[in-house]
This record gives sequence, structure tokens and C-alpha cells, in this order.
Amino acid sequence: MAYYRRVGSVPPKRHTQHRTPSGELYREELMGEEGFSSDSSLLYHSGVPSAIVDASPWDVPGQATEEHRPLKPRHFKLHDLTAPDWKAVDAVTGRRLVLGNADVRLSYVAAGEASPLYRNAVGDECVYVESGSATVETVFGALDARQGDYVVLPRATTHRWLPTGSEPLRLYVIEANSHITPAKRYLSRYGQLLEHAPFCERDLHGPTEPLIEDGEDVEVLVKHRGSRGITGTRYVYATHPFDAVGWDGCLYPYTFNIADFEPITGRVHQPPPAHQVFEGQNFVICNFVPRKVDYHPLAVPVPYYHSNVDSDEVMFYCGGDYEARKGSGIGQGSISLHPGGHSHGPQPGAMERSLGAEFFDELAVMVDTFRPLELGEGAAASEDPGYAWTWAGRGPRP
Repeated sequence: MAYYRRVGSVPPKRHTQHRTPSGELYREELMGEEGFSSDSSLLYHSGVPSAIVDASPWDVPGQATEEHRPLKPRHFKLHDLTAPDWKAVDAVTGRRLVLGNADVRLSYVAAGEASPLYRNAVGDECVYVESGSATVETVFGALDARQGDYVVLPRATTHRWLPTGSEPLRLYVIEANSHITPAKRYLSRYGQLLEHAPFCERDLHGPTEPLIEDGEDVEVLVKHRGSRGITGTRYVYATHPFDAVGWDGCLYPYTFNIADFEPITGRVHQPPPAHQVFEGQNFVICNFVPRKVDYHPLAVPVPYYHSNVDSDEVMFYCGGDYEARKGSGIGQGSISLHPGGHSHGPQPGAMERSLGAEFFDELAVMVDTFRPLELGEGAAASEDPGYAWTWAGRGPRP
């Protein structure tokens, strides 16, 4: 995200002396992407950011997936994954993996407990807040997260989630094996969001002041790559990692609320790329927000039937009344998976009902992947087995 920010105390010139009030040097740390060749920030620590006193294996829970067989449309009711003791569940270790491949993993959690300090060294995270609120404390400072926020956390950002409401903090977690950025076609060659983009820098909210905490022998869970896939390590740091008195640069966590996305509409139905907001390696993220719909006199506002020749389409329904899926059993907190190789479209009767509509009150987050998705344990625990047959109106043959 090539949008410069400066927070706290930094020296006038990078890589020069920056001293504490008592005369000691702060430790400068570069956090950067692509080996010094892309976006970065410089952080100034009072402690030594490399000083660990212990390291032990951490078994990251529930990362196994199974091949998607038989290939069919699927519906997952994610609210079924809410644990009875959700108040004791945290937003990191309580995640339930629903779908995943080598590029992206989609998880869900309903949390009420403060999470441990955590760092994802596999890729960026884009976390959608379905409901509830939280403070997300990071080494860059704190973010306030509310319903409808995307919380974008760059790879290897040390952070923790602190729920702040009385209701479950419901999070739809998109974890990449790469970096997540605004759609490139919205950006100038220097990284500014262009005039035709459906949002701008004013809509992105980063930390505004440093977050300083004292402590010794502080535990941080780190998810990272291993020879057999994703694994983890439990570090113990000599001092608290939240000790940066200032930072500046173009790499940092931020929030973006879905209500600030300005929908692109037309005389006839607009395809999903018109709704794109972010992208990662081999996947894109789109919003479907409340909007005026097609105004051609003969327009059919709901989507036409389409075959996902090159991608799997995953839709998370998080608000409103999704017109094309009426009669399918899908509701708030549902996910639909329409895999590559299968044609899909509106439910029976949806096209006729949509004729003459001027406005759709719907809210959904879509992830399109360009490699097949596999099923995680959260999928098996939340699947509606009858969804695939809803277009035909009858189940499989005896």
C-alpha cells in the first residue's frame, strides 16, 4: 500500500542516530516486502527486536484440508461454528478453517477472549468483521475495528485482538500466501488510488499514535512455512514487542469499512470485477454492497448463469437480502462455494422477481480463487447437504 504515513518520533534522516531522552540509541528496524524492493516502513524500538530467550514448536490447529470431491456447489452455515463457550474463544487460536489452497485460506471465528500476541509470517491477512467490535493492537499502534471493517494486516505484523463488545466478535478471515493490495487497476504507477477507484486514501485508517507496553519474557505465536506446509513456533521475547516510539513508511496495518465502498453500476448487469476491492496472488476480493441496480428498461438485474472456467467462487453473505439466492437456504453468515467446472446462477424464480427492481439491499464478500479450493474441518462441521439440489428442486437419485 504505497501511501506514506508517519507516526510518533522518527529522526529527520533515515538510518541515522535517533536517541532516547537518556541518550541511548533506539534500534531501527526495516519491515519491508520483496527483499528491499517494494513497500516498507522503518520502526524505532527501545528494545532489541531480535532478542528472543526461548523458542518451541507451536502446532497450528486445524490446517488440514481434503480434496473437493464430488465437485458440486456447497453451502456452509458459519454461525453453526460458534462455540457454546465463545466467550473463552480467541480470534487467533479459535479460527475454524473452512476452505483453502496454496494461495489463500478462509476461516471463521466467533470470539470473546483476548487473543495471544500473534504474527503470521506466511502472508498478509484481510479480516472482515461481520459483527462485534475490537481493538487490534499492533507493533505500529492500535486500530479500532467495527462491524463492516476489513482489517488488513501485512505479513509478519505482531498483533493481538481484544474484543470490546458484549456480543461475539465474528470474523471472516482471509489469509494469503502473498501480499494483499487494492486492485492494481485502481492504482497509478506510483501507487495512488485513481479517480475511477471506488474508494480512496481518505477511507483507509491506520494507527495514529505509538503503542508502548512494558514487559519481560513475552510470548508470541508465529505461523510460518515448513517443509510439510504451514507450521508454527512459540517465541519468548526478552522485552515486549510493542516498544516502537515511532515509524514511517508505506507498509502498515489499516482498516477499510465496506460502507465506504462506492458501487459501480450500469444500464445492464455489471460483472464481479466491477465490485473488486483487493487482490492477492491467484485470488481477488470483491464487495457486493447496497446499490441502485440496472436501469435499462429491459434489464435483468440479477446475475446471468455463468461457468467459472478458471476459478472457484466463494460468497460470504453478511447482510441484507441477497436477491439471487432466495429459496436456497442461504442467510446471514452463510458461505456458498461454486467451483470451477460447474455452471451456476440465480435460484429458480429470481430472474422474474428481479424485473423492475431499482435497488438491491445486499451485503456480501466474495473471494474468487484461480486454483481449486479444498475443504477444511470447518466446512464439514457447517455444511448444508441439500444446497446442490436447490436449482432442480429435488435431491439425488436413490
